[in-house]
Amino acid sequence: MAGGYDPDFFALLDAVEDRHFWFRGRARVIDSLSRQLTANLPTGHRILELGCGNGGMLRALANACPAAQVIGMDLFAEGLWHARRRTNCPLVQADVCRAPFSTRFELIGMFDVLEHIPDDRGILREVNKLLSPEGALLMTVPAHPELWSYFDEASQHCRRYTMEELRGKLEEAELVVEYLTPFMGCLYPLMRIGRWVKSLRRNRDATAMTAAELRITPGLNGLLDLLLKREARSIEERRQLSSGTSLLAVARRAT
Repeated sequence: MAGGYDPDFFALLDAVEDRHFWFRGRARVIDSLSRQLTANLPTGHRILELGCGNGGMLRALANACPAAQVIGMDLFAEGLWHARRRTNCPLVQADVCRAPFSTRFELIGMFDVLEHIPDDRGILREVNKLLSPEGALLMTVPAHPELWSYFDEASQHCRRYTMEELRGKLEEAELVVEYLTPFMGCLYPLMRIGRWVKSLRRNRDATAMTAAELRITPGLNGLLDLLLKREARSIEERRQLSSGTSLLAVARRAT
């Protein structure tokens, strides 16, 4: 459970994430939910993305919430360099445990960040401190420990989550779960089979296989993007989906 992040991945992801179905599908659901969560907030409300990386999701938050002050924070300068090319939002290089803010936020986003952190309980407690009263945390994490593979190893994940585990850790941090669902459902059988087959290779290079998995195959990419568009409509209606390779959660600070 080493955790962390390899800064070399920023350039790899930057080359594909604007077109890749997975990143587009994630951005789509975050767009709709962030609009819902901020719809009744006054102009100038504050949004923070923790672990903003290359800035793709930060740009999505800024587009979805034009009346907000949106700030991106990341531990790595390499990610922030790419983010600056995508957005004009203020960017901060800092650790969440030493977040340099004197204000609190009405919405905090953490998108595929928590799984990189060994002490996820501690980080969620720090996130709670950054939320305004009744502020919301919007987050995604990888699902299903049985899907653990070379991809998780190369990405320096500490874990994949079950719904029960994520709910429990949010509640331990005194966050009230408002919505929790699997998503990316169409990917589950493809990932289960594909990663198992690749894991059988001898002398496997986890980083190289991960890079290969992120390559865009035009026909398949378009089909999966279409399927995820349909799924996004269900998430916008806050429906509970039956399966998926990721988990999506909305949790609020307990009053």
